Order: sequence, then C-alpha cells, then structure tokens
Amino acid sequence: MTHYEQHAYHELEKWKLTIRKRPSLLNNAAKILQDRINRWIPEKIHNTITITIEKMVKAVLFGAKYTTREPRKDSSLQLREAFVKERIEFYRKTASAEGAVTGAGGILLGLADFPILIGIKIKLLFDIAALYGYDVKDYKERLYILHIFQLAFSSQRGRINIFKQIEDWENYQGTLPEDVDQFNWRTFQQEYRDYIDLAKMAQLIPVIGAAVGAIVNYKLINKLGETAINCYRMRKVSSLKILNQ
Repeated sequence: MTHYEQHAYHELEKWKLTIRKRPSLLNNAAKILQDRINRWIPEKIHNTITITIEKMVKAVLFGAKYTTREPRKDSSLQLREAFVKERIEFYRKTASAEGAVTGAGGILLGLADFPILIGIKIKLLFDIAALYGYDVKDYKERLYILHIFQLAFSSQRGRINIFKQIEDWENYQGTLPEDVDQFNWRTFQQEYRDYIDLAKMAQLIPVIGAAVGAIVNYKLINKLGETAINCYRMRKVSSLKILNQ
C-alpha cells in the first residue's frame, strides 16, 4: 500500500466514525420538529412533492449516463482522486454561481434553484463514479449513486441506516429491486427536503438571497463530494479484501 493509500484509508476510518455517531439531543429535537411539520402537511402535497422529485431525479439519473465519460481504467488511487477533486471544485463553483444568480432573483428564481441543483449534484456523482472506474450505464451503479446522495443529505438517524447498506454493498445490491420505481422515493425526498429546507428557505429572502444561495450551494456540493470520495474508497477496500481471500 502506498503512502497516499494509507493516508486515504486513515481518512476513511475517521469519516466512518462521524457517520456512525448516534444522533445528538439537538439532532433528535430537530428531527422530531421536522416530523411534526411533515405530519401537518396534507398527504396530497406530500405525494405531489414525492412524484416531482422522483421525476426530476429519474430524468437526470437516466439521462446523465449518456453524457458521462467512460470509466477510468488502470489508474492509481492518488491519480483518480486528483481528478475527482478537480471535478468537485468545478461543480462547487458552478453550484455557487447558480445559487447566487437564483438567490438574487427572488422567490421564482429561488424555487428554480431546487431542480437545477439536483441536476448538478447527480452529474457530479456520475463523473466521480467514472473516475473511480465504475460504469454508470450499469443500473446497480446508478442505484449506488442514489444511496450516496441519500447518505449525504439525510438526518443522522437515516444516515446510519443508509451507511450500513453502502458498507455491505456487495451483498446488499443483490437485494435491490430490478425496477427503479420500487425505490423508496417518499423517504428519499423527505430526508433530502428536510436536510436542506432551512438553509434554502433563507435563499428566498430578498437582499441576502444571493449570498446565501452561493454559500449554501457551495457547502452542499462540498458535503456531497466528501461523501462520494469515502463511499468509493470503501468500494476499493472491499474489492481488495475479496481479491485477497
């Protein structure tokens, strides 16, 4: 194992500890409040939001595979991650600029930021997957991308459950539905919406909306990039273990 790989896997173990942390009292209180708010929202509205997000994500998820590069072959982890970090920086700047423009435009443009940002995030994940050598034309790889998305933007309690699935991906993927329509879209949209609601609501406020949009989008992409790097590091570690058995 190279010095870089040792450092990367040390960072991976530290990241795992943060993911496995039990929800704090503040996390629990926030989740209870959000759940209460969700119960007040009529079921018809929940269904509408679920269908809207499902269609948006599916459109990007099954369209981006045609615009994503071929899987990168025969590269060291260090070289792969150098390219990955370049892509994250590119998408951070793109999302930040987009957030500033939509935030400056008031409520209508602020609302438009939601689907645009989802597209940017999923396209980033497609690029990262390819750079780590995974073929996003494979249906199961696209589901892995959805799980990374969920892991990055869920409550601490939800994050722990998703992490268990990702950590045991080689076995877990065999239990996944062959039809993406059977994916739990309700949980997906609700966790994602709850995670970003407060931050994105501030983006709709006149005057400060542009600054908030730029900062929030930058941080959200940064969070997603860090999560993706560590999820693919776990895949690499698992592959090495299987080869050595």
